[in-house]
Amino acid sequence: MPKIKTNRAAAKRFKKTGTGKLKRNKAYKSHILTKKTTKRKRNLRKSTITDATNVKNMKKVLPYL
Repeated sequence: MPKIKTNRAAAKRFKKTGTGKLKRNKAYKSHILTKKTTKRKRNLRKSTITDATNVKNMKKVLPYL
């Protein structure tokens, strides 16, 4: 049986936590920051756990993570 290739773009964006969940960074923090509030920008800095609805697809894309 051949090995499954890991999606390298996804591998750079996701990390696995100690409990096996997928950690990701939030989007919308790269440009057009002048109209966004300080509070909103501060909250975008924090990482978050990938939603349960996407986990099945992410496991397929990241088989060895």
